[in-house]
Amino acid sequence: MDSVVQKATELGVTAIQPVLTDHGTVRLDAKRGAKKTSHWRNVAISACEQSGRVLIPGIEEPRMLADCLDRFRTNQSTSIKAIMCDPDGESGIGQHLNPGKDIVLLTGPEGGFSQAEKIAAAGAGFSLVSLGPRVLRTETAPVTAISLLQHLAGDL
Repeated sequence: MDSVVQKATELGVTAIQPVLTDHGTVRLDAKRGAKKTSHWRNVAISACEQSGRVLIPGIEEPRMLADCLDRFRTNQSTSIKAIMCDPDGESGIGQHLNPGKDIVLLTGPEGGFSQAEKIAAAGAGFSLVSLGPRVLRTETAPVTAISLLQHLAGDL
């Protein structure tokens, strides 16, 4: 997660929300979650210093995916495009780039998303997309997706 926070910060994301999923191997209680979040905020600060970025991305404490989807559904805006990266996605990420829309990007845990999580995300408005024919590691998928989106938007 340190690497994901660092690289996502360098690439310009505005917020990072760690999620706990059915197949994820990490389980954090409230105390450990708060400690990890503080650590990740320091990683983001260091990445900002390295990359010359002045805005530190918001980093939330880890939440269950279902809670995140409920929050997203409640706060959903027409100016947001929601994407869930999954090897079973039916379309490529480039088909979901809409100029002027912010993007919420959801990438999976070590064991991938469960079928129930995929259905819940689709119900919350997420499009299931593929990053290509390879199954990418947890730390590779977000960096790849962010880089592709920035390239397609002309920002990289």
